[in-house]
Amino acid sequence: MAKKEDLKKKRQSVRRKKQAAMLGAAGIVCLVLIVIIARGLLDLRAQEQAQKEQQKNNAGTQQEQNTGAQTNSGEPQDGNSALEDPGQGGEALDTVPVEEPTGVSGQLTISAAGDCTLGTDENFDYSTSLPAKYEAVGDPGYFFRNVRDIFSGDDLTIINLEGPLTTAQERADKQFSFKGDPSYTQILTGGSVEACDLANNHSKDYGTQGYEDTISNVEAAGILTFGYERTAVYESNGIKVGLAGIYELAKGMDCQEDLTAAIQSLKDTGADLIIVSFHWGTEKENYPDETQKTLAHAAIDQGADLVLGHHPHVLQGIEKYQGKYIVYSLGNFCFGGNKNPSDKDTMIFQQTFTLENGEAALDDNIKIIPCRITSVDDYNNYQPTPAQGEEAQRILGRIQEYSSTFGTQLPGV
Repeated sequence: MAKKEDLKKKRQSVRRKKQAAMLGAAGIVCLVLIVIIARGLLDLRAQEQAQKEQQKNNAGTQQEQNTGAQTNSGEPQDGNSALEDPGQGGEALDTVPVEEPTGVSGQLTISAAGDCTLGTDENFDYSTSLPAKYEAVGDPGYFFRNVRDIFSGDDLTIINLEGPLTTAQERADKQFSFKGDPSYTQILTGGSVEACDLANNHSKDYGTQGYEDTISNVEAAGILTFGYERTAVYESNGIKVGLAGIYELAKGMDCQEDLTAAIQSLKDTGADLIIVSFHWGTEKENYPDETQKTLAHAAIDQGADLVLGHHPHVLQGIEKYQGKYIVYSLGNFCFGGNKNPSDKDTMIFQQTFTLENGEAALDDNIKIIPCRITSVDDYNNYQPTPAQGEEAQRILGRIQEYSSTFGTQLPGV
């Protein structure tokens, strides 16, 4: 009996030892698992911290690069920053905000003048034509001599070039078709003109060939051309000025599609300022029609900073809309289309834009320079000239009268 009790006790002892061993092994396994998990968590935490440090370093490097691309005056040295949109270009970091480039800062002065027909109609009397004057004076600088100081003192001068500069012979079947010799580009270069709008009813008077010749000849002289489906960007002082020319006469309100496409194209190129030049309205009318006003407002609503107009061959008023200026008609300027027009008044419209971090100030930094298309009284000698004294006040008074319809008070009038 005693032996049975001893055997039972031994078996119980062995069983307890096995259970203890199993519990010990399980504890060791749990402990190992806990250690492994803890180390994994620590490694993950360290990895996340390293990523955050790397992101922070990258952000700091980007800020240093942005700062390094500025001159002491705060202006970008290369104009590329004006192309970048602060609202795009990657996700912002949760912990460290990245400052994107905010755009160009600086000033730029633009001068705008009206219709320039550097040629004549072959049916006109040659002896009184602009080509005859060009031949007689033997100096391309003659034509813009009296306004050259104004144009050379600005950053960008824009005109409406109304008529091709070409040797093409196929004349359009219309009442008036103008043409000038390609050498007349020297009139523009001598006058310090930087850009020409070609979207008008005379640019194709000698067909597609004449139009394409004009583009080639003018741009070979270092002058930008734009209009119809062609936009252009002129850069000065690190500021990119987008130029669009819209021909309203053929399409009326339907040219809004052309307008929208042109403005969007200029935005896509990174233009800091956008100027839209319209060929529109009714000849000899001093007040714009509803189509002109609707299109002008649409241009500004879509992003234009200045609207220029021409075609009526006389002056029209100036409107300030949403803080931006609309010059409805600049009138004639260096105009070979008429040897002695009854209305010889014209103007140069100047505006100085101030940009701060890519945004144009809504200020009134404009100047109206009253002019005559000729330097003599009794005929057109094709030499636009600033008016003086009472004559200047008379022309300014006309422009103010036409502008009063919009509630615009012009400076200096």
